[in-house]
Amino acid sequence: MAYETIIYEVKGPVATITLNRPEALNAISQQMTAELHRALDEAEADAPVRAIILTGAGRGFSAGYDIARRPDGRAPLDGTGVEHAEFIKDWWTRDAASTQRLLHLWHLSKPIIAAVHGWVMGGGFWYALAADITLAADNAVFAQPEVRHTSNTTILFAALAGWKAAHRYGLTGDHFDAAEAHRLGIVNEVVPAAELLPRARWLAERIALVPEPSVRLNKAVTCYGLMAMGLGAGMLMNTPLSALAHASFNADREGLLDAMQQGGLKAMEAHNKARREDLSSFFMILIRGKKFHEF
Repeated sequence: MAYETIIYEVKGPVATITLNRPEALNAISQQMTAELHRALDEAEADAPVRAIILTGAGRGFSAGYDIARRPDGRAPLDGTGVEHAEFIKDWWTRDAASTQRLLHLWHLSKPIIAAVHGWVMGGGFWYALAADITLAADNAVFAQPEVRHTSNTTILFAALAGWKAAHRYGLTGDHFDAAEAHRLGIVNEVVPAAELLPRARWLAERIALVPEPSVRLNKAVTCYGLMAMGLGAGMLMNTPLSALAHASFNADREGLLDAMQQGGLKAMEAHNKARREDLSSFFMILIRGKKFHEF
């Protein structure tokens, strides 16, 4: 098959899928989403392929879902002039599809090894969580910055790291490094950046030495078992709650979208940073003026 936004390679028993929009830090566009999942199905149907590596080209794994303006000129997060019911329905459809795409990784019979480096953000972070095994380069940086413009986290984070850690980072959008990701249990191993893909390939080939039925059924033991325990239902609950988060258009988001309209995503992030600094200054003034027990 021909692909434009990913690179699909098969060498021996290993298929490697590389997100390939390095000029956009591998932001996950609609086209990339379709091509990624088509490539996963291609690897699934190829009997000699025993394991799949998922990685990214350039300076990072992925900056997350592409929130650039659509062909009609409206940003996906912009609810201006759209009926409330239609805006919620639109996001419900998008978020339901997003959940099903993550579950797609669990339904495949072949293990997926995410080999991540550099920026591992938003939707890219979610794919790293959903993979069967995740290896991180020592330069990897993880975050869900989208929560700062009213968006959602994923139950997968709490399932892997525990709800305290999920709240620490899922409610702030703060970045954390590969060592913290390993401490939290969301990556299996941290390796030097130059060793990331060789290590992932070694592991994929190691899996390929195990009989195929054993790998297939033992992946199912874990993934189907997690779904039977309720994690699948938890994933499905992401849909209505994510849709509500995405459809919560307010003054804060309007300011962010105005900034993006003027100067793109960099201006949007600068606006967000300025707002956080203003809030920090406000709270420091309060703290200096009052004793803690007065709050």
